[in-house]
Amino acid sequence: MAKVMLREVNGVVYFYFAKKDMEETIEEIEFDTEENWGGNAVLSNGETWWIQPGAKKLPKEEVCKKISD
Repeated sequence: MAKVMLREVNGVVYFYFAKKDMEETIEEIEFDTEENWGGNAVLSNGETWWIQPGAKKLPKEEVCKKISD
């Protein structure tokens, strides 16, 4: 589990993991509505992370889990 920062700029959602100084964009997300946003998220570097589904309120800090490289 890792604490990350999620923010949105011009419709693009950025995923920032400070511990690794890694900032990527979310290319695909499992649930993509304002009321239910999250699930498996594929980043621009190919990694897949789990984001707890919930209302899309960005920017926010979230605890996420890395699923695959």
